[in-house]
Amino acid sequence: MKREFQQSLLDKGLERLPNVLIAAAECAPISKTGGLADVVGTLPKSLAELGMDARVITPYHRCVKDKYRDRVEHMFSFSVDLGWRSQYVGIERLVLDGVTIYLVDNEYYFGDKIYRGGQAEGEQYAFFTRAVLDAIPNLGFFPDVLHCNDWHTAMLPMLLRTQYGYYVHGRIKTLLTIHNIFYQGKFGFDFFRDLLRVEDRYFTPEFMEINGCAAFLKAGCVFADRLSTVSPSYADELCTPYFGEGLDGILSARRHQLTGILNGIDKKVFNPYSDPLIAKRFDKGHLKGKQTCKESLMFEMGLQAGPRTPLVAMVARMTDQKGFDLVERVLDELLDEQDMCFLLLGSGDKSYEGFMQEAENRHRGRVCAYIGYNEELSHRVYAGADLLLMPSKFEPCGLSQMIAMRYGTLPIVRETGGLRDSVVPYNQYTGEGTGFSFANYNAHEMKATIERALQVYRDEPENWNRLVRNAMAADFGFERSAEGYARLYIDLL
Repeated sequence: MKREFQQSLLDKGLERLPNVLIAAAECAPISKTGGLADVVGTLPKSLAELGMDARVITPYHRCVKDKYRDRVEHMFSFSVDLGWRSQYVGIERLVLDGVTIYLVDNEYYFGDKIYRGGQAEGEQYAFFTRAVLDAIPNLGFFPDVLHCNDWHTAMLPMLLRTQYGYYVHGRIKTLLTIHNIFYQGKFGFDFFRDLLRVEDRYFTPEFMEINGCAAFLKAGCVFADRLSTVSPSYADELCTPYFGEGLDGILSARRHQLTGILNGIDKKVFNPYSDPLIAKRFDKGHLKGKQTCKESLMFEMGLQAGPRTPLVAMVARMTDQKGFDLVERVLDELLDEQDMCFLLLGSGDKSYEGFMQEAENRHRGRVCAYIGYNEELSHRVYAGADLLLMPSKFEPCGLSQMIAMRYGTLPIVRETGGLRDSVVPYNQYTGEGTGFSFANYNAHEMKATIERALQVYRDEPENWNRLVRNAMAADFGFERSAEGYARLYIDLL
């Protein structure tokens, strides 16, 4: 594949692959709250395999200092103006797994949570925006492309074009990736005027204004040279009023410049053949180890059922987006009517947490609600469950269904965004498929699909094993995602 990219360069008359600087609020493994961090942490490693120099710039969060302080090298420091204050900026460098990560240090803004919420979070990332732009000329690495991610870095393209156009780095091309359009960084326009010196003429629907506010993300959607999102279906959905969250107009106008690239997973981290966190390693040709993983998981979580009782799991944030209102509606019905166990690993809305804890009490030995998140336990859930439920209202990409398939756990998903792009529904006539799906956001349609999956598990063992092997053979490695981004970078030059 590296040879094909070299040919792409020749076709465009270029002499080298572009240098890329990826700007993001979090980056796995050093800082992580969700899938964004996984993408930012994996992408530069995959790009390096294509011969591309891609580096990351991210805040020097407290969680990073606590773990990596002894491995960080100080590069330089300076001050930036943010509103009426002059603020310290330290630029540190960390090389991890061959990837250079630049860390923006300021104890006031990044000495606590990754995301502080509300106005404080807006100020955090307004500061980060200014610090990144003023740091770039002194990094000793000049990017051809600045790759921004979600609202926290979406002001970078606008400020590059409006305030830094006459500077040496004003010519850098920009790509903005929308991981979740629901979060836009909306604040009063005074916020942008005071902290980032944005001129009043940009507070219009053509630029930053949305529903009486101004938004980081809208500025990025207007000013970035190219736009991308994390699955082809989500790219289409964003151009509709239902999914576009008020930005469907600008995204529809720029649809020819909006590309959907399906995320991938790190196949070295998620590998049932070598995973040290699971009870028994296995592969698609030797599935006995998966049954051992299931029995071990059920014992660990206090589930008291026979080894042939199907285990349905969820690994998710407990929010409306993830479809927990559907689960709340029919879980008791399913447990009353079906021989099954249900395992939840996640946290979120307190009402959903309470419902799951009460369900555990009502169905003792058949339901386990682990409220919280445990990375090691998540591996054991993916390896030990038979089915993974993801009934999302919307899902830009989703990684859990890909990880589950890697471990031979069949996903049950709603056909939206990246779930539709990654899960092939079971076809009883051909035996094709990697999971089960339903179209409408409806509790009983979800219930019927779960019941169908349970029926295949019980009554069609040959078809079930074929589906498991199909799922494990699906390739969701990040290499394909990296190729898509690399082509975008090349097209920008």
